[in-house]
Amino acid sequence: MAGAIGPKRMQGDYQVPEGFYYINEFNPNSSYHLSLGINYPNASDKVLSDSANPGGDIYIHGNCVTIGCIPLQNDQIEELYILAAEAKNQGQDFIPVHIFPIRFNNRKSFEYLAKTTKDNQDLQRFAIKIKEVFDYFEEKKRLPLISINKKGDYIVM
Repeated sequence: MAGAIGPKRMQGDYQVPEGFYYINEFNPNSSYHLSLGINYPNASDKVLSDSANPGGDIYIHGNCVTIGCIPLQNDQIEELYILAAEAKNQGQDFIPVHIFPIRFNNRKSFEYLAKTTKDNQDLQRFAIKIKEVFDYFEEKKRLPLISINKKGDYIVM
């Protein structure tokens, strides 16, 4: 993982985006084995990020190295790529990708998040909003509907 806890907000910040995205590109000829593009910046990022240069070109890819993307081992990206391609081939145009800073059901991770965000109310609010989605999925085993308000906040429906 690159960067620190917290969402990506500008080009060159080495941050991995956090939030709710979808796969928007399949690249079988990636320099990083295989790659799946995600739609960063999403509507929330466009409101909350550096308006002149929010960054872009974020991928889930192989070779397990990165400076802001989501790196996987080659066998993991192969499996994910095949699953996503099959979903697309079966007519699923929207393939969601939810990126969380931690596993919210892991006590040590949650304690680390609380310690890391204790002096940053914006980051605390952000973590609370995305935790709602994590909790919803853990309880119901299905994805919630997520919208974005005019302030760029995620709204869980």
